[in-house]
Amino acid sequence: MSTRTHLLPKPLSGLAIAALSGLALCLMLAALPAQAARIKEVASVAGVRSNPLTGYGLVVGLDGTGDQTTQSPFTGQSLAAMLQQFGVVLPPGVTMQPRNIAAVMVTTQLPAFAQPGQPLDVVVSSMGNAKSLRGGTLIATPLRGADGQVYALAQGNLVVGGAGASAGGSKVQINHLSAGRIPGGATVERSVPTALQMGDSIQLDLNAADFNTARAVAAAINRAKGAGTAQALDGRVVRVRAPSNPDERVSFLADMENLPLELATPAARVVINARTGSVVMNQAVTLAPCAVAHGNLSVTISSTPVVSQPNALSGGQTVVAEKTDISVKQEPGALINMPAGTKLSDVVKALNAMGATPQDLLAILQAMKSAGALTAELEVI
Repeated sequence: MSTRTHLLPKPLSGLAIAALSGLALCLMLAALPAQAARIKEVASVAGVRSNPLTGYGLVVGLDGTGDQTTQSPFTGQSLAAMLQQFGVVLPPGVTMQPRNIAAVMVTTQLPAFAQPGQPLDVVVSSMGNAKSLRGGTLIATPLRGADGQVYALAQGNLVVGGAGASAGGSKVQINHLSAGRIPGGATVERSVPTALQMGDSIQLDLNAADFNTARAVAAAINRAKGAGTAQALDGRVVRVRAPSNPDERVSFLADMENLPLELATPAARVVINARTGSVVMNQAVTLAPCAVAHGNLSVTISSTPVVSQPNALSGGQTVVAEKTDISVKQEPGALINMPAGTKLSDVVKALNAMGATPQDLLAILQAMKSAGALTAELEVI
């Protein structure tokens, strides 16, 4: 009689479980598409766009926070012209100095396919020295396009997202008071014709010039709508044959915009905001082996007043002079060997090892690019 021994599996340790979990996560991430998008997110139909509208108007009803007409004479001229339209003619030599009126610029965007009667949100911004537009009302203001034609009419009460108070030379202000919005404050008076229904084809304009993206867009359309439907003309333009019937063309565009496509890895780029010190890198940035030393140089200038007092009965005058002390301090920077990094995480770790501030990284990254150690395009915004 033989005896069989059943060997039970030993429980996995915590380290082994963590390793397996990490491996499974990596496999799942590798299975997902890296740059999946739809056509509507990378391209737009040529001619289907918004148009900026601008107008000049007056805001009334301010609580003494309007323009000072002596420093903003155009406000008084605009008020006189408006009153004249209502039959109110001021006597010669009369100068108005109202404090509850302000000259403003009114701006908005006329979206594509907008029809007369539809409302638009407008932004109202002060032109003069008004302290606040809070509580004001915009008088009917025509909004014109680049061709000088009136496409909308704006009027309504302003919504200013701020508050402020001042007294005795002290002032407290929250947010911005010289600009506001009027939700639905403009009405479309004229529509802008589009070339969407003209011709037997439409044109897709890519948001960024890229030959691979243009090829991917054309290939996705040809797979869904048949070979020869789309043709990439260059790195920015894709021409697509579309039905001539308006209803069929709209359905064709609706289907086409939602077609998925897989984009290639973008070019390596580092975007630097010199005003805020922000540094943003994409996943294609790599780093070659290099050595970096970075130190801080500070110059301190201090001025101390010195009083020279003459002796009694000397007839001299008291003279106040200044004693200036200038000190220069340079902190040594250690030479740090930065290894090669083929992943964005490796580049971030290498830069963090230096302990540099975002402002220091601006100079370090530019120097790395000049030395050929940073394989990326630098863009300063």
